[in-house]
Amino acid sequence: MVELALLAVAATIGAGAFLVGNALAARRREAQLLGLLATFGPACERARTDPRVLLAWYPVALAGRRAFPQAFAVLDGDGQRRFPFGQAELEAAHARWSTDWLDWERRQDAEHRARREAVEAELERATDEAAPPLRARLEALEREKLEQYQRRYEEYVRVSRALKELSETEPAAEPRSTRRGV
Repeated sequence: MVELALLAVAATIGAGAFLVGNALAARRREAQLLGLLATFGPACERARTDPRVLLAWYPVALAGRRAFPQAFAVLDGDGQRRFPFGQAELEAAHARWSTDWLDWERRQDAEHRARREAVEAELERATDEAAPPLRARLEALEREKLEQYQRRYEEYVRVSRALKELSETEPAAEPRSTRRGV
């Protein structure tokens, strides 16, 4: 009889330990999910306005995917979109980057045209003595415009290429039913 009671107590303790273990595992999974959301949420928001942020955070997301595959599978949902950055985000970032480049190019051109026209107007009214420094200012403005353009264009090309490379290497979305361990 004592043996039966000890067996019942052991079974109760074992069941309790199993339930506590499951509860702790569930809390750990929740903590992982919340941690990933807290980590990548602000990065996702910033990446929408600055594609360079996506380039900085994309390798971190890949490392997180390798470290916490089950948590990322849950966050991916039905598998149509990869958390936090998938093909749609890469394409949107590239489109945003191109749009920002074109806007900057237009603004830079308009700003330099206005500055050049102001100096040219001064040059038309200038005396022979005042003309050489104004011509030098015109040349300096043109050099400044080209240097700014070159720096910005190099950055535009670098970021565009990086986004394109990521887009080409981004795996296609997997249907949820084919994922292992989910």
